[in-house]
Amino acid sequence: VQLVESGGGLVQAGESLRLSCAASGISVSNNRMAWYRQTPGKQREWLATIPQTGTKYYADSVEGRFTISRDSAKNTVYLQMNSLKPEDTGAYYCTANCGTYWGQGTQVTVSS
Repeated sequence: VQLVESGGGLVQAGESLRLSCAASGISVSNNRMAWYRQTPGKQREWLATIPQTGTKYYADSVEGRFTISRDSAKNTVYLQMNSLKPEDTGAYYCTANCGTYWGQGTQVTVSS
């Protein structure tokens, strides 16, 4: 199983980014996929989950700003991030199967 995140970068506050998580060895439609964030000095924070049912769940800190989705044909999960804030800065990770598998992460930096 391999999860490869991409799409991170440096943006200004208020801008948007879309992160991608390309999966191999598993089906994103048949697994519980999630995004987490690691900020220096803080514990890893859960952001969003999309289970097999397709129902989406979000942390309060990103509800209304972030959207998780999946493309079964591309076997990829996305995290659309709008209205980014400096406190969204961190390393973003994709996970599968309730944290059994993790990607290597992609860095997001939001400047004020």
